[in-house]
Amino acid sequence: MKTMNVAIIGTKFMGKAHSNAWLNTPRFFDMGIKPVLKVACGRNEAETQAFADTWGWEEIETDWRKVVARDDIDIVDISVPTHLHRDIAVAAAEAGKHIFCEKPFAMTLQEAQEMYAAAEKAGVVHYVNHNYRRCPAVRLAKRMIDDGTIGRIFHWRGTYLQDWIVDPDFPLTWHLREETSGFGAHGDLGTHSIDMARFLVGDFKSVSAMMTTFIKERPLPGEGAATFSAGSGESTEMGTVTVDDASFMIAEFENGALGSIEVSRFAPGRKNYNYFEIYGSKGSIIFNLERMNELQLFLRDDPAYAQGFRTILVTEGGEHDYIANWWPPGHIIGYEHEFHHAVVDFMATIETGGDIAPNFYDGLKEIEVLHAGALSAETGQRINISDIA
Repeated sequence: MKTMNVAIIGTKFMGKAHSNAWLNTPRFFDMGIKPVLKVACGRNEAETQAFADTWGWEEIETDWRKVVARDDIDIVDISVPTHLHRDIAVAAAEAGKHIFCEKPFAMTLQEAQEMYAAAEKAGVVHYVNHNYRRCPAVRLAKRMIDDGTIGRIFHWRGTYLQDWIVDPDFPLTWHLREETSGFGAHGDLGTHSIDMARFLVGDFKSVSAMMTTFIKERPLPGEGAATFSAGSGESTEMGTVTVDDASFMIAEFENGALGSIEVSRFAPGRKNYNYFEIYGSKGSIIFNLERMNELQLFLRDDPAYAQGFRTILVTEGGEHDYIANWWPPGHIIGYEHEFHHAVVDFMATIETGGDIAPNFYDGLKEIEVLHAGALSAETGQRINISDIA
C-alpha cells in the first residue's frame, strides 16, 4: 500500500481528535493511501513527547517551520488556535504539502483570501475540517434535499449552543481574546452553522446580526497569574474579554430562502447542541448533534392519519454514508467517527484527484459571512455578502 507522511501541528483537543482519526481510519476503511503518523509538533517538548507516545507519532518537533520545510512530510494537519492558521497554511502550500485545517478557517478576510490563493497556486489538496458535514444523518439530509424529497426550501433555522463559560470564574483563555480567536461564539460556533447552511441550503446573500459579551472580565489563566491584595483576601488578576459570548443572525440566501443562526456559550444545559431545522414545500428535516445518529423527517404527502415527524436511525450499512465500515445496524457511532470520515475522503481526494469539500474556498465564503455579521452587529445595518467579498 502506498503511504504518505503526516505532520500534525497542535497537540491539544483537536490534536487528539485528529490523531485518533489518522491512526485508526486504515483499520476500518480500505484506503489506497495509508497515512503515516510521522511528526507531532507542539510548543512544550515534554508534553509533545507524551502526546506522540500516546498516539503513535514517530517523532516530535517544537518549531512548525522546520516541520513544514521537511522533504519527507506530505500532509500538514493544522490543529492550532485560529491566529496561527494563516502563516502555517501559506507556508505549507508553498512547500507543496496537502493541508488538513481546523476551523474557524482564518482571523480575517484577507487571511482567508491569502490561504485560498496559496493553496490553489500550489495545486495541493486543501480541506477545512467542518466535521459535522460527515455525520451520516447530515449526509442523508443532503441526499433528501438534492433528490427533492422536501421540495423547495423556505426556511433554515440553525442554532449551536454550549454552556462551558457561564461560570464567571472561567479563565480568560485564548478563545476569549480577539487577537488569538478573531471571534467568540460568533466564529467558533457560528462557523459550523454557516458551513452547514451553505452545504444544505446554499450561499448567503445578506445578513443582519447582533452580538454581545455578557461577562466582560475574567481571571487570567495559569498558575503564574499575578494576584493583588484586596482587604482580608486575595483576588486573581483580571483580563478583558474582547470577543462575543453570543451572536444572533438572520439571513437571506441566494435562492430566496430565509434563515436564522443563533449561537451562544451561555446556554445552561446545552453541552454541544448543534441543531438545525429545514422547512420545504414538501416537508421538513430536523437534526440534533446530541442525537447524531437520528434524522427527523416530516412529509406533507403522508396520509393525514399518519402525519407527524418520523425518526430515522441512520445505521444501515449500504444505505447511509460511511456506516458499512463500522458496526451492525442499530449500533451507533459518535463524535470521533466524523474525523475518520474526513480522513477517508481527504486521502481519497489525494489519490484520485479533484476537490474535497469543504475546502479553502468554502472557508473563504464562511469568513465572508462571519465578517458581514460582525459588521452588521457594529453598524446596525443589513449587510450584503457581495459588499464584503
